[in-house]
Amino acid sequence: IFFPGFDAEEDLIGSLADMSTKERIKAIQKLPETMRKKREIRNKVLQEITKKSRHRGAQPSCCTQCLQGAAVSFRRFGNSLSEYFHQLRIWQKTLKIIGAEFGTSVLSYFVFLTWLLNFNIFSFLINFSFITIPQFLAAEPNNLSFTGLELLTGDGYFQQTVLYYGFYTNATISKIENGPSYNMQLAYIFTVGMYFVICFLILLFSMAKYFSRNFVNPQAVSVNSSKLLCTWDFNITNEKAVKLKQKNLSTQIKEGLTEVNKEVVNFSAMERVHRVAVHLLAWAASLGTAVAACAGVYFLAINNLKLFMKGHRNDLESRAAMLVLPMIASLLNTLIPFFFSWLGHLERFQSPGQHIYVTIIRIIILKMSIVGILCYYWLNIVATYESQCWETLVGQDIYRLVLVDFIFCLLGSFFGEFLRRIIGTTFCVSLGLPEFDIGRNVLDLIYAQTLTWIGILFSPLLPGIQMIAFFIVFFVKKVSLMRNCQPPRKVWRTTQMMTSFIFLLFCPSFLGVLSVIGVTVWRLKPSEGCGPFRGLSSMYAAVTEWIQILESYTASKWVVWIYHNLISSELFFFILSSIVLIVTYLYWQIIQGRKTMTKLLRKQIIN
Repeated sequence: IFFPGFDAEEDLIGSLADMSTKERIKAIQKLPETMRKKREIRNKVLQEITKKSRHRGAQPSCCTQCLQGAAVSFRRFGNSLSEYFHQLRIWQKTLKIIGAEFGTSVLSYFVFLTWLLNFNIFSFLINFSFITIPQFLAAEPNNLSFTGLELLTGDGYFQQTVLYYGFYTNATISKIENGPSYNMQLAYIFTVGMYFVICFLILLFSMAKYFSRNFVNPQAVSVNSSKLLCTWDFNITNEKAVKLKQKNLSTQIKEGLTEVNKEVVNFSAMERVHRVAVHLLAWAASLGTAVAACAGVYFLAINNLKLFMKGHRNDLESRAAMLVLPMIASLLNTLIPFFFSWLGHLERFQSPGQHIYVTIIRIIILKMSIVGILCYYWLNIVATYESQCWETLVGQDIYRLVLVDFIFCLLGSFFGEFLRRIIGTTFCVSLGLPEFDIGRNVLDLIYAQTLTWIGILFSPLLPGIQMIAFFIVFFVKKVSLMRNCQPPRKVWRTTQMMTSFIFLLFCPSFLGVLSVIGVTVWRLKPSEGCGPFRGLSSMYAAVTEWIQILESYTASKWVVWIYHNLISSELFFFILSSIVLIVTYLYWQIIQGRKTMTKLLRKQIIN
């Protein structure tokens, strides 16, 4: 332990100088001092070591000095780069304030939003690097005029840009004669395919990480005296940071005490029958509403397509008709969740967690059903319609859905939170300030991300648009939360919430998107006059033709063998699935054993 004072500092530096390098680094890290003070101590220790080596006549060689200097410079560069990237994450301070003021339940929404934002940045960089940049080399000039309405409708000028599938060439790009070439067909399908594989692995590992943190490791969520006695960070010296840490710790202790003091209410037989009847009626009303919404969207989409194909009296009327479908779909996705939240209040759940999870399930059924109906409309009606480029039509539909959904998300914050605050503080004081609706807002994010995943094949730059939208949504929601909402009346702990959000993003959202992409790539015939796969029987035919070309090259026989014996073999995937299931079962049994052992050890600690 470092004590202030000249003699104590000299003794500390002397003792650190006598240690090995690893021991010295660990000892300096454990000092209860600021980073600046630790760096000063480290530099003085290095000077002391240099003095001792000179007195002993053990001057290191020039090569050793160069290596040591390079290692120190590289370490300093790494630390500076890490600090720089940490400063770029502008939402870190915001997340701490939200967690301190509103608790972990509301914080989980903003953590999930930043996670999706990073996800879309990664998606945009991949598509832009491997699909869009090569297309710029072969792009022809755009002769269409830009009017500004394209920002809302997505058609017109944007049709002849890299935003949509139909603009991309099917040629092999080569700027140098007899030089390296770039096959756009293979680049397009392999980039999209590898992107979805990476997404699958990221979602899988994220679920495993949060599951391990929140379900398997009970110590991470336990509430005991260590939360009060061992949590404070004594390196904090700034007054604002101290107050923020105090609020955060206070909120965590309240959440933990609520979980410990949770009471189990015993109902009579008649009360149980009444509660079950209310739950059944609420579920019947929510499912009926979802079915009616899906039927309305389907018939509206059919009529909208007929009107679009027949044409209109003027261009403005035609473009207005394009916005009818996304506006109705977004209106249903915005208003019906308020009805579901009202049903949850009527059911009077014992804990806020039950209310939120039931509302989330109902909203996910609604939103995924609407997305499913739209996918059926795109793949079975639009794809078979006599159109020059049906892929671009689908891309435009998804673009409009994403844009209008973003606008309705902002309007939801205004009408659902701002006006609700005005009503609750002016006209009907008994209502009070509104609470932040976690379930509705989280499902809005999952719905938007699902549309982005579906649209990647038809509009490669859609993740860039969604990235900007999520960035704006983060700060709009943050301002609306701070100014319009109150902390949850019932403080409760949400240790498994992030795990549940990612699970819902994975299933049914991501798995449903994989089904849609699979049908599009393997079953549907691409347009004859546009896109990189024009003239092929399916998008996947580009891969089979490439394999046939490779069969004539001896050096590429291993690629052909992998394709025939692994990628296109049902037996291989059956064996792989069996191995995954066996390993999953073994790990599940190990987890159960560890949880049992942890409980026994905790009982021993308590004793």
